[in-house]
Amino acid sequence: METLDAISRWLNKQHVLTYCVGASEDLWCANAFYYYDAQRVAFYLLSEAHTRHGELIGNASAFVAGTINGQPKTVALIRGVQFRGKIHRLDESEAESVRRIYCKRFPVARVMTAPAWEIQLDELKMTDNTLGFGKKLHWLREG
Repeated sequence: METLDAISRWLNKQHVLTYCVGASEDLWCANAFYYYDAQRVAFYLLSEAHTRHGELIGNASAFVAGTINGQPKTVALIRGVQFRGKIHRLDESEAESVRRIYCKRFPVARVMTAPAWEIQLDELKMTDNTLGFGKKLHWLREG
């Protein structure tokens, strides 16, 4: 739990992730503003369903992997997270509370009509050079 807490504190200070989805031999990455729910260990984002990545996800759920990183100029300050999980589009009843929280964090999103998506995380790996060069923190969802 201590590892997840450390990773969660850092994730809550960031706001953009890159995620990649695929179907068959087709892969596509996208960037998105997100908010992170430490209790559910999940990211929430808004994105149109008719985009290339939205179409690859489809109406069910899809496997997803991605990264979040800062842009330090010094190697000793590098921090970043790699993640893996499943992404799915939220139905309207789930999306309402997500959209409220999302728009509070990103007020410009109030004008967006894009659907809300959840990335339920199964694995997190954080590199944190501030703890020592190449220091890794790992978390896996149990079960």
